[in-house]
Amino acid sequence: MGRIRHQDLRSSPACPVEGTLELIGGKWKGVILYHLIQQDTLRFNELRRKMHVTQRMLTNQLRELEASGLIDRKVYAEVPPRVEYSLTDRGRSLEPIILALKRWGDDNILAMGYVAPGNC
Repeated sequence: MGRIRHQDLRSSPACPVEGTLELIGGKWKGVILYHLIQQDTLRFNELRRKMHVTQRMLTNQLRELEASGLIDRKVYAEVPPRVEYSLTDRGRSLEPIILALKRWGDDNILAMGYVAPGNC
């Protein structure tokens, strides 16, 4: 996981924003959270198909979200192994924020002339 610039989040009024963006920022974390909000539980390949992301990148992003306590990874003792991802309570608390970002994007992205990549 990336390094938060200020270890003491009380050192500046904006530091909690920096810390939050560190946890959910980047190209894929918000998208993963959005899909888990929409479907509660998803398997690795279901996420990968929805996002058109490389296996390595998805694995790294999922590990970071799990390490930060935002998602839960459940492994079933089966052959082949089945792994499911879901939001933790802390991850679920991001739902209004992620949905607000989606609404803002729906209202503004095209009007600003930005064309989202084909994997959106």
